[in-house]
Amino acid sequence: MRIALFGTSADPPTAGHQTILCWLAERYDRVAVWAADNPFKSQQTPLHHRAQMLRLLIAEIEPQQRNIGFHQDLSSHRTLETVEKAQQLWGQVELTLVIGADLIEQLPRWYRIKDLLQQVQLLVIPRPGYGIEESDLARLRQLGAKIAIADLTGLDVSSTAYRDRCDPEAVTPQVKAYIHQQHLYKCQDASKEKLSIR
Repeated sequence: MRIALFGTSADPPTAGHQTILCWLAERYDRVAVWAADNPFKSQQTPLHHRAQMLRLLIAEIEPQQRNIGFHQDLSSHRTLETVEKAQQLWGQVELTLVIGADLIEQLPRWYRIKDLLQQVQLLVIPRPGYGIEESDLARLRQLGAKIAIADLTGLDVSSTAYRDRCDPEAVTPQVKAYIHQQHLYKCQDASKEKLSIR
């Protein structure tokens, strides 16, 4: 069995993440998804909100992909611990860790990266605005990485664009409704203020 591991610290998860999940579902037996805290990022929306948005994002996929599963119990500050949990859950399966191109540069600084790279294959998802440098890939291969680059370019939407400008294209309807219900981002309050000023 081939399992794609897709943890994300996305704040909020976007329509771009949904596109990636659909692409993975067509190529892997199972896609395991969870919300994570990235120790390299600060001031994130609380994890339980990001997990709920991710759950909603998966539920909105049409037609429903039965091989995409939400597994919040896999979440850990250390990806190596996530992989160990996945191995306990599914046994000896082929695990592929899915990362965005924006993470390539920081990957060598991850906890026990050599041990991690012995246990998973890497699949890099290209992202608009982020180049994939051959020198960075070579550095990862020296650490033992087996790397594939996805033949997919993510949508040109980002969590940052949503937080900064409430970009209406960035998030899916259910996620947007949850954001409004929970008052999660300042840009949303700013747009309400504009509407109430007459």
